[in-house]
Amino acid sequence: MEVIIRPDTGSATELVARLISDAIKSKPDLVLGLATGRTMERLYARLTQMHKMEGLDFSSVRTFNLDEYAGLAPDDPNSYRFYMDKHLFNHINIDKRNTFLPDGSAEDLDSECARYERKIEEAGGIDLQLLGIGSDGHIGFNEPLSALRSRTRVKALTPATIAQNSPLFDDPARMPKRAMTMGVGTILDAKRVIMLVTGKSKAEVLAKAVEGPITSMISASALQLHPRCTIITDEDAASCMSEKNYYRWIFGNEPEWKAYHKI
Repeated sequence: MEVIIRPDTGSATELVARLISDAIKSKPDLVLGLATGRTMERLYARLTQMHKMEGLDFSSVRTFNLDEYAGLAPDDPNSYRFYMDKHLFNHINIDKRNTFLPDGSAEDLDSECARYERKIEEAGGIDLQLLGIGSDGHIGFNEPLSALRSRTRVKALTPATIAQNSPLFDDPARMPKRAMTMGVGTILDAKRVIMLVTGKSKAEVLAKAVEGPITSMISASALQLHPRCTIITDEDAASCMSEKNYYRWIFGNEPEWKAYHKI
C-alpha cells in the first residue's frame, strides 16, 4: 500500500484523474472498475472535461461498477446505473454496451451476482479499480463483518449506511435495505487499486484502514494486502494518520511520482 497526500481536494482529485487518463492512454481497452458517491462526482466531471478538451478516448474502455441497490431498475433515478449515466457515461465516447453494473431488478439476485463475477472474469479481470471509503470503512457495500475473501453477492445494509444514503432519495423511505456488491476478494483481484479519500469526516476511519489492523470490521483495511494499492488523499482526510511526513516524502522523492509534481 502507498499513501499520497495532496494539499486539497482539487489536487487530490486531479491526480486521480491523471492516473486514470494515463492508464487509458497506455491501454486503450482498459478494464476500469468504478465507484459512486459524492467524492466521485468531481472526479467524473474532470474526466469528462479531459475527454472534451484533451481528447481522452473511452471508446474501447470497459467498465464494471462496484455495486447497485437491490430492487432498483436501471432507469430508477436512484440507481447507480442512472448515476453513472448522469455523471459520466452520457458525456464521454464510451460504448454503453461495455459498461456493466449488477442488475438490481433481476428476479434472481444470487444468480445475477454469479453472472457478474463471470463477466469480470471473461473481461480478463479489472485492470484498475477506483474506490472511495464509507464512513465506517466499507468499500463497495462490504459492510462490517464482510468476509475478506467474499465475492459479488447481496449484502444487507447497516442502519448507518441507510441513514447516510437515504437523504439522496426523494422519499428516504424508498431506499433499499439491501445491495449487490463486489466482494472484498473480488476487489483485491484487481491488478491495481486507487482509493480517493477527501475531507475531514473520513480522517479517523482512513487512519484505521491504512495504519490499523486488518479486520472485517473495516473492509478497506484488507487493501493492506494488495500488492499495488495507492491511497490518494487531501490533507484533511490524512490528518489522523501518524506517518504523514513519510507519505509526503514518497510523493516528493519516488521516481514514479515525478511526472505528477506540477499537479
